[in-house]
Amino acid sequence: MATAQHPAAHKLRRGVQPLRAGQGTSFVWRKLHSLLGVIPIGAFLLEHLLSNFEALKGPAAYGAQVKFLNSLPLVRVLEWTFIFLPILYHGIYGVWIWLRGKSNVVYYPWAGNWMYTAQRYTGLVAILYIGQHVIRQRFMGVQLPEHPMAAFAKVQQELANPWMLAVYIIAMIAICWHFSYGIWLFAAKWGITPGKTARKRFGYACTALGIILAIMGLASIWAFVGPRYPNTPENLPVSYLAAPANPGGISI
Repeated sequence: MATAQHPAAHKLRRGVQPLRAGQGTSFVWRKLHSLLGVIPIGAFLLEHLLSNFEALKGPAAYGAQVKFLNSLPLVRVLEWTFIFLPILYHGIYGVWIWLRGKSNVVYYPWAGNWMYTAQRYTGLVAILYIGQHVIRQRFMGVQLPEHPMAAFAKVQQELANPWMLAVYIIAMIAICWHFSYGIWLFAAKWGITPGKTARKRFGYACTALGIILAIMGLASIWAFVGPRYPNTPENLPVSYLAAPANPGGISI
């Protein structure tokens, strides 16, 4: 009696599929998407977190940092070339990749698939948050390029809304996760970390980086909502510029 022969089941491999040439124009677009996530978007994220960390020193220090950034030569050209346009491309193309891709979280629930799915959702959170954040902080209300000393008060007023505070906290954690895991993916896909051992070790480093960045971001948020600088005015008085709000406290 003849037996029906079933085709061999497709064997799924763990790991990260490398970016390979010969895949049409998508190879170039994926390369660009991967690269922009680290440079310049990742570099901008690090700068942004460090600049926001100045808020721990008080409204005057934060305003001075905003003033410095807006005084850079060709700042608007740099802003569009290295921030807005790369973020737009990375976000839009990332959503397109997500819509075309499939994760096997239900049928093959190992860590790689869960992390793939988390990367997509955190990316969606990031692009939505960044969009509203740029519109509200950059183009609405007080114009910070002309009034940098109002920066602390503007952020503080926004975070006075508990819903917006929750959005900031969730988005901060999501963005730091997305970036740190994105660096791991970048290194794996570009062949920087060949082999399981190298990827595992680099994964620990990326996890540590993500935790550090998240702590920095959350600490910056606390600077705006904590008790040290309550009800900061948009026009900082001389007392804010000359001395910290809590001279007897611990300086950070």
